[in-house]
Amino acid sequence: MSDLLNLNRLIFFTTVVESGSFTAAGERLGVAKAVVSHHVARLEEELGVTLLSRTTRRLATTEEGRIFYDRCAVILREAEAAYGEMSHHTSEPSGTLTLTAPLDYGAVIVAPVITAYLARYPTMKVDLVFDDTVIDPATQQLDLAIRAGWLTDTSHQSRRLGAFEQYLVATPSVAERFSSLQTPADAANLPWIENSALRHPLRWMFSRDGLPPEMVEVSSAIRTDKTPAAYACVLAGAGVSVFPDYMLGKDLAQGRLVRLLPDWSLPAGGLHAVFPVARFRPAKVRRFVEMMLSAERKRALEA
Repeated sequence: MSDLLNLNRLIFFTTVVESGSFTAAGERLGVAKAVVSHHVARLEEELGVTLLSRTTRRLATTEEGRIFYDRCAVILREAEAAYGEMSHHTSEPSGTLTLTAPLDYGAVIVAPVITAYLARYPTMKVDLVFDDTVIDPATQQLDLAIRAGWLTDTSHQSRRLGAFEQYLVATPSVAERFSSLQTPADAANLPWIENSALRHPLRWMFSRDGLPPEMVEVSSAIRTDKTPAAYACVLAGAGVSVFPDYMLGKDLAQGRLVRLLPDWSLPAGGLHAVFPVARFRPAKVRRFVEMMLSAERKRALEA
């Protein structure tokens, strides 16, 4: 793993030199400026030399930095050339695609895309982990990770796939029991199914046009650590909870669930494909991400 990390640091360093700043390098690589600075600093520590001369007004390579850059540029050009030659012969996906996704989004959206992916590319294999735990694709040597929610780790590259809304829902019978529910503050009295896989499962911010947002603290009747388990409890009529719209489509349409406080909005989230830092992606990853984007565009049109 250390060799891989060192190669990534060569990419960070050469991109800083070519871009002229840490900020521009971060934008080019799709990561935060602080991440670029950290990796270049670690590279200098490993080599025991100063590669870049930093002032408040300019960034320049030292003599050692220029020599090292020239060698790195050759290495990376050779790698890109090798990749280009291989891509010419393997423009179709090949090998095994390794990825992780959250349980709920994985079951509803990712699994059908994988099925279509394997139908289109029958020689491919897929190694898939569905888990609500955030798995680092670099340390676990995965091709990519699908994330639903809000990205907090800026050390990887990412591609936005789409977005989702969140709804407070219950069965019709439970909703009827609490028909007097009118404001977010009233929601504190509901029997909540707590999903501890979420960062703040008992704290919800409700918004409505023309009114200030309302933060509501709730208490749970049932606590579970998996989103599908929380969903099963709500479908069974045990209480209420909040779920992303991609889970709710059929049950809302067919009347098994109804929205509570439909005039109020909960925070929307993003859907992203997250990758280890690299200058290029193999065809197996590019094609899968393209199919995920297509699936999300179709879902957005149908919403």
